Amino acid sequence: MFSLKHKVALITGASQGIGRATARALSEAGAKVAVAARNEQQLSSLAAEIASAGGEALAVPMDVGDAAQVKNGFQQALGKFGRLDILVNNAAITRDTLALRMKLDDWDAVLRTNLTGAHLCIQQALGAMLKQRSGRIINITSVVAETGNAGQANYVASKAGLIGLTRAIAVEVASRSITVNAIAPGFITTPMTDPLPEELKEKMKSMIPLGRFGTDREVAAAVVFLASDEAGYITGQVLGVNGGMHMG
Repeated sequence: MFSLKHKVALITGASQGIGRATARALSEAGAKVAVAARNEQQLSSLAAEIASAGGEALAVPMDVGDAAQVKNGFQQALGKFGRLDILVNNAAITRDTLALRMKLDDWDAVLRTNLTGAHLCIQQALGAMLKQRSGRIINITSVVAETGNAGQANYVASKAGLIGLTRAIAVEVASRSITVNAIAPGFITTPMTDPLPEELKEKMKSMIPLGRFGTDREVAAAVVFLASDEAGYITGQVLGVNGGMHMG
């Protein structure tokens, strides 16, 4: 495992799934972690779990779509740890329906959380990272940002926008030794996929060359790599963690 000793990370959408696994993996690699999400109970449970394993964690209740909450949450993390080395933008929601039927509120809500939320978090993180002249920003996008998916116009647009945001910020901050990359998971076993009918799951698996869903730990391992010193010459890239579902 790559060492993140003496590093501080903030992970959004950390209450479950990929975000929770990422927080644990970063902590196991040596980082102190601020875990952010809307569910305070799940955050407290995660922070306690990390502490019981010998790590250090701070629960930061935060809705990434609310600029004031984002600013306050980052102030809490910086107040506790004094620095910020790694930002993982993982928070996301879905409001699926066909484009013809999609309500404007559902479009706005998904773009606000998935894309604007990442932008707001990046703005807050950059203040500390620019002063340090170092940092890692990792945005969790999706394979559907590259392939498209029926019934998810808002979600696909937000995740495709996140790839564009990744590359724009990567160019802006490269001179300060800050890297900005994205990870595009494919079908991953999470609380969001658990309720799917088995027939649909088998159909989805048939589209994956490796023949199975990925795990949240496999996505988290990719985050740890991109957060490490060893990934210092990688920026503006999209790392697919999709079992070969999309190669391009």
